[in-house]
Amino acid sequence: ILFSKNSLANNKVERNSCSWGKLDGTTCLEIIKHTTNSSKFTNDGINKIIISKKQIDNMGAVDLIDALSSVTDLNITQSGPKGQQASVFMRGTGSNHVLVMINGIPINDQSTTQGLHDFGVDFIQTIQQIEIYPGSSASHFGTNSIGGAINIILTNDYKDQFFISGDKDENYELTGNKAFIYDNSSLNIKLGNVNNKTVSARGSLDDEKDEVKNYSTNINYENYVKPNLRLFSTVYLRQTLSEYDGSASNQKEYDGDNKMATIHLGLNNIGKNQKQNSIIYYTTYDREYDEEGIIDKYQSEVLGLKYDLSKTINDKFSFGLGSDYKYDWGYFDNKGSYSASTKGNLDNLAVYSNLGINLFPNSNLSFFLRNDNHKQTGNNSSYKINLNQIIGKFEFGLSRMTGLRNPTLYELYGTDNYGYSGNRNLKAERSLTNEFYAKYLANNNLKLSTTLFKSNINNNIEYLSNRYVNDADNVDLNQSGINGNIEFKKGKTNLNLFGSLLSSNKEDGSNQLRRPEKTYGINISKEFNQKIFEKFNLNLSYDHYGKHFDTHSVNFNTIEMDSTDIVNIGLSKKIKSGQIYFKVSNLLKETYQRPHGYNQDGRIIKLGIRY
Repeated sequence: ILFSKNSLANNKVERNSCSWGKLDGTTCLEIIKHTTNSSKFTNDGINKIIISKKQIDNMGAVDLIDALSSVTDLNITQSGPKGQQASVFMRGTGSNHVLVMINGIPINDQSTTQGLHDFGVDFIQTIQQIEIYPGSSASHFGTNSIGGAINIILTNDYKDQFFISGDKDENYELTGNKAFIYDNSSLNIKLGNVNNKTVSARGSLDDEKDEVKNYSTNINYENYVKPNLRLFSTVYLRQTLSEYDGSASNQKEYDGDNKMATIHLGLNNIGKNQKQNSIIYYTTYDREYDEEGIIDKYQSEVLGLKYDLSKTINDKFSFGLGSDYKYDWGYFDNKGSYSASTKGNLDNLAVYSNLGINLFPNSNLSFFLRNDNHKQTGNNSSYKINLNQIIGKFEFGLSRMTGLRNPTLYELYGTDNYGYSGNRNLKAERSLTNEFYAKYLANNNLKLSTTLFKSNINNNIEYLSNRYVNDADNVDLNQSGINGNIEFKKGKTNLNLFGSLLSSNKEDGSNQLRRPEKTYGINISKEFNQKIFEKFNLNLSYDHYGKHFDTHSVNFNTIEMDSTDIVNIGLSKKIKSGQIYFKVSNLLKETYQRPHGYNQDGRIIKLGIRY
């Protein structure tokens, strides 16, 4: 019996679901991946949403936006079709409050103005799994995780396969995976290629279509030096070539070349009651934009070293500790009518720890502490306290946490032709969040869960009089909300209902832009067995993105945007060692813009074959 965590709802392996030494002869296997700054009795205080490789394949996801679109707590905007710039807002916070990681290592690009991660250039072909940590569950990861964190998992896939799909417009997706297995080691190579051209970001249906080409490579190697000592490395290379439109009109000859590479080299030592993880990592971004011969260049690099220890003392106490040092440097040179540039470096030394106490049976108390020593902002401490209690079929939890975001290279050292000059006296943004969650396991088929949260951000960095400054009026940015999930699983049927209510306000009490008050939807996966078609799988998703406020793309006034209802449907059928896949995206052919002025894909019909 394999107990896994593959669900789009907040989900954990149920306590006591797997126990050893049974006399009924059943085999019991429990697979749990270690999370940074956690230990046995603090894991209950870290809720996460997991999107597995199987779910990615079933939904027919092409890019990261496809995979994240049905996740509660996330609001996504993309400036046009695939390949265009995309932002993720988590729990009403800014897109620069979302920490993005690969295998637990931050990858936010320091060459961007506010340290934003562009989700529009990340495609899914070589990704094995995605973990989403909403709100307080991301606090133990440290800086930039005020709203939450998204962790992209790149790891070995031992299932050799080849996948190709296309549509009537000659758009296609190619994926290849090959594993080489030896006595004590393995090598895994994944390749991905996507070509997509559907609509113009800013033009009409008669205008040229904006194209994106993506190439990705992931190489994973591991060697068990000893049964409990594993040497591993991960290499990820990605290039995305996109055609863009200007901020005010449709145009040709505006192209972007976005390259990114990351390398991890680590040693993992796992004992009976202790885990140690050491990683050396390097990440670089090299972005170039050509606007009718005017070249803008952006480059950043980060080199870091991370050590993490988790230890179980006895049946009442567990603890963890670690340290993470990283050195960032980068520059960009933006030319044209608006010109800006920056060049500089930062370093940050983080020291963190956690303590878990099993107070009573099914009752755990968790403490998380972290201190970041930043080159410009100095020492900043953050913490989290969590109480988790199981009573029968109910599970409850209370959390209180603080978070922070350090200023970026541009905010500290940048310049532009409108008189902006970086502010080296900026302080870190701070946040405080209180959260309550509850889960009810009605039976083996039905599970209900809900989360309530309230948070505020103070000392926020804002642009004022040609300079970034910390807000000094003692008025916070406030976010609060409630979300819920209903999961039903029976046989070959999986159903997930989700919804959220969100309030995200500016300092004057007005609504934050691009944060809808209501979002809800449903995901259905079912296997059918009929005489004519025999066995086949159906995957259906419906997402309602509620009314929200946005900025008009021409006159820049604040306007209200209508809600959207997007339906995707997919059918797949196994044939011997292969699979035929058929998907219709945006089944109802919804016409919408998000953000205002930027067209989104209409109905797309795609056919694929997996071998």
